[in-house]
Amino acid sequence: MSVKVRLHPCLRNFSDGRQEVEAVGQTIGECIDDLESKFPGIRQQLCDDGCKLLTKYDIHINGRSSYPEELAKLVKAGDELTILTFVAEG
Repeated sequence: MSVKVRLHPCLRNFSDGRQEVEAVGQTIGECIDDLESKFPGIRQQLCDDGCKLLTKYDIHINGRSSYPEELAKLVKAGDELTILTFVAEG
C-alpha cells in the first residue's frame, strides 16, 4: 500500500530536494526499506546497524508519533508519514 512521506529538510538530499515522496509497505520499517530502494543511503541515515530508528528521529503517522512501536507500526493506504528530528540545545 502506498503512503505519502514528508521528509525533514536534512533528508531531502536523498530525494533530489523533494519534500514529499511515496513509499510502499505495511509497516513503517517496510516503507523505509522501499525508500532505501529508491533513495540509497536514506536507511543508514535513519536507522542504526540493528535496524532500529535512531533516537534523533521521530516518525509521525497522520500527525501522531509512532513511538514506541516505530518501525513495527502498521500503516495503511493513504496514511501520511512525517519524519522529524529532535532539536537539542546545549
